[in-house]
Amino acid sequence: MGKRKRNTGPGGSVIQEEAPAKKNKASNDAPPMTPVTIQIVTGSYDRVLHGLTATVLPDDQVEFADTFLFNAHSSAIRCLAVSPPSAPEPGKIQKVMLASGSSDERINVYHISAHPPKRKVKDALSSIAPRKILENPKNRELGTLLHHSSTITALSFPTRSKLISASEDSSIAVTRTRDWSLLSTIKVPKPKPQGRPSGDTAALDGTPAGVNDFAVHPSMKLMISVSKGERCMRLWNLMTAKKAGVLNFSRDILQEAGETKHALGEGRKVVWGSTEEGDEFCVGFDRDLIVFGMDSTPKCRVMPEPRRKIHKFCYISTDSADSSLLAVSTEDGRILFFSTKSDDLESKKPKTDKNTENLPVARLVAELGGKEAGVTGRVKDFAICKVTGPQGDGLLIPTGSSDGKVRLFRLSLKDLAKAKTMKTSKQIGKLLGTYDTQNRITCLSGFTMIPRGEGVEDSDDDSDYSEEIDGSEEEDDEDGEDEE
Repeated sequence: MGKRKRNTGPGGSVIQEEAPAKKNKASNDAPPMTPVTIQIVTGSYDRVLHGLTATVLPDDQVEFADTFLFNAHSSAIRCLAVSPPSAPEPGKIQKVMLASGSSDERINVYHISAHPPKRKVKDALSSIAPRKILENPKNRELGTLLHHSSTITALSFPTRSKLISASEDSSIAVTRTRDWSLLSTIKVPKPKPQGRPSGDTAALDGTPAGVNDFAVHPSMKLMISVSKGERCMRLWNLMTAKKAGVLNFSRDILQEAGETKHALGEGRKVVWGSTEEGDEFCVGFDRDLIVFGMDSTPKCRVMPEPRRKIHKFCYISTDSADSSLLAVSTEDGRILFFSTKSDDLESKKPKTDKNTENLPVARLVAELGGKEAGVTGRVKDFAICKVTGPQGDGLLIPTGSSDGKVRLFRLSLKDLAKAKTMKTSKQIGKLLGTYDTQNRITCLSGFTMIPRGEGVEDSDDDSDYSEEIDGSEEEDDEDGEDEE
């Protein structure tokens, strides 16, 4: 055993040095609390595409910073879509594709880094700006797609290799992201004008037409679409790009959804979901939602009384199993979580004496936001970002409102699971912070950023961006060939 070093002081006395203090084992075993960063992208009526990062610290403090802000289109931005991140490779950064659709008939495509931007010690631009700026040099525009001749209504990346877009020109385009070539165009039939008075002076083809929304099944073989002026939904076979069937909304279904005789009766949005009982899909109307099973029979309706206008809805998985809840944003600033399991459905008595059975109503499990959180305006759009931590899995939910404010909520999956066992709905979640974009938000998207791995550095070469879009002339030629 080695001897301890000794120092000799004045007078020959020996001074013994103190041994260094031992580190606490418990502190070494505890997992480090690292901040979580999410990328938020908003589109607005003011044609502005705004990207910002929200870094959530361990003490639930949030720091917002602008990453990009520019006029992306010549008209209002209507929809956004974010692709899954690229596969991880040693020494290379992971990228995400962003697509924005507008009323100017264009789809702009961008590359966004999936890693949080580096914080510079001295940044002259950020020091004089009124708001914090963290630019990422790997964010880059790829080009513009001209596959449609009217307003873009919906965009989706079902996989990283495909981009599907819908427009008011009654077409759905499938684009390959490797070379941005148009694979196929699905022509949706235009509805016949119904109930229009004789001698109508409307222009030719002036009746409402166009695809409102579509939803792709996880198997990538089926797709459902809903259109303007049609009281039905259409099922498409993506293997052949042809129609597979049409399901008309009966009068009873429209009455259950609150669609009166003089209402449009068209589906506004549609999403696929899965529960313990199997796959299902949900069709959204103006003030209610109808859930259908895989056999296309109505399962239940969703919204409780009094019904509020609906803006966005999607399914959220709550655990490793197929358990999921339906999240719905409303006009009064809330996000409601519903359970569509057969055991949780509540039957309602019919309002009339007719021998008709009303659809059961989904059970309201929990609420997020609203007046209790200080949110009174409509939640126009929201995104679901899953995060993991020492205290368990959770959700970060950024919401966008028409007043231009982005609010970030934290929601624990344990609290959500606990609320499912209670008989009455419960107010859950915590508002972490609010960011004012100063633009009227129309759509929002977001994703959880991936921590930068060891040895991953930003390179200045452009070899990673081999997926750039060629000139618009080639796109026009491709469109012409496909239409022929």
